[in-house]
Amino acid sequence: MPDEESTSRTAVKTYVPAYQKDAWQSHADELGMSQSEFVRTMVQAGRRHFSEDETVAATRTPQPKPTDGSQTGEGGLADRVRGQLSSAGALTWDELVAALTDDIETRLEDTLDELQEENAIKYSGREGGYTLVEP
Repeated sequence: MPDEESTSRTAVKTYVPAYQKDAWQSHADELGMSQSEFVRTMVQAGRRHFSEDETVAATRTPQPKPTDGSQTGEGGLADRVRGQLSSAGALTWDELVAALTDDIETRLEDTLDELQEENAIKYSGREGGYTLVEP
């Protein structure tokens, strides 16, 4: 059992664009969550994709082995669907698609910006899109 010090609460502060905060608040409202609860839940869900800490591993319900070839391992689509449904209850097809792909445009834009800053890619109107920068 965790000791009192390890379960005490502390604030975490971050800065995001206003449109992103608004989107998070809207999504939190749809799920009946506070914004803090929403961000905390999404961060924990995202962390599972990268590595599983002892607390998550100890509380995780073992999933049956796939028999149909579907991806159910750590960070797999089946796990992500289960996570969305466990926090939201019932979701329509469109709501599930939105929840699972919610941040892809922002992530892509951020990645493209980073790659352009590193001079690894460039946007070329002449070539009709992004291209690799030749060394």
